[in-house]
Amino acid sequence: MSTSPSRRTARAVAALLAASLFLTACGGDEAGATLELSAALPDQVPSGTQLRIGDPSIQAVVQASGLDKELTGAGVRVEWANISGGPQSIQAFRADKLDCSAVADIPSLFAAWTGTSTKIVFQSVTVDPLKYPVYQLGVAPGVHVASLADLRGKKIAYSAGQAQGALVLRVLQKAGLTRKDVTLVELTSTGDSYVTALGGKAVDVAPLGAQNVKIYQAKYPGGGAVPTGIRDDASTLYCLTKSVQDAEKAAALKVYVGVRTKALLWQNEHPEEFAKAYYQDSQGLSPADAKQVVALSGRKGIPASWDNAVTRLQETADLLATEQDHEKLDVTTLVDRRFEKVQTAAAGSQVVTGDAA
Repeated sequence: MSTSPSRRTARAVAALLAASLFLTACGGDEAGATLELSAALPDQVPSGTQLRIGDPSIQAVVQASGLDKELTGAGVRVEWANISGGPQSIQAFRADKLDCSAVADIPSLFAAWTGTSTKIVFQSVTVDPLKYPVYQLGVAPGVHVASLADLRGKKIAYSAGQAQGALVLRVLQKAGLTRKDVTLVELTSTGDSYVTALGGKAVDVAPLGAQNVKIYQAKYPGGGAVPTGIRDDASTLYCLTKSVQDAEKAAALKVYVGVRTKALLWQNEHPEEFAKAYYQDSQGLSPADAKQVVALSGRKGIPASWDNAVTRLQETADLLATEQDHEKLDVTTLVDRRFEKVQTAAAGSQVVTGDAA
């Protein structure tokens, strides 16, 4: 008995659909099943799951402390990348060469504004942020800046897509100055570019991290540095959204965030070991300078809640939207708060509460 053309067509379509579903399922197993952003983070990591992470200081701590064994023991394989800062990480994200990177708060905003979807999965703070600022204002040799008011008329290094750029805008705001009162010199802060610009007097003022202040003053003895008086301790780990949506990588990230929390707390308790492992062995500082940079950095803390960090991020986003003509942005879309509980669980009683958080 012959089969009608319509039935043959229906059977053929069904067979194709079944084959398609089978291939999709196989492909999903190879690439990692998709995890909804509202779903619970998986507990089991398929052995050998790889994370590509740019987190140089934590890499040094994890290896010096032996915490790398917790990663491998949980089935997580980290491919470390010598990448930090917004421009490098966003470029690597776009090339699909990186899953996560350690940055301040600004890169997540610029990633969103330039079409790269990311999620913040880690927040840390400085326990006494105004006493231990991340940045000071480096001052070129022969230039007088004793207070923020002295910034009027000065040439200031400025990088729109980095934390240093946002800090400059906040400093001007605090000083009662506008962009018209100074000359902002577009200059990406990579390596010692700000140090060189100050030493060569291409700019009068530039935000310098604690490490670079030491390098700058050693290289250019006539150079100075003044405090900003502004909280600047935002510190995050942000990841490609598609990496967080990969169930295997999400499970590995859950482990990594817990280990990263322990690494920061270990760093607090072992300042000399941290100074040697990162600033001396990795960054090339002398033993004395490495110890001094760590002492100037203060203790790091894990906030009991991300509420304050998200509020500060929104304030920064609003300022940059106004000053740099960006679209308004709801920063809650950039934060994956499932990892908040992972951090606090790993930190236990050592979480930071109150204004410092």
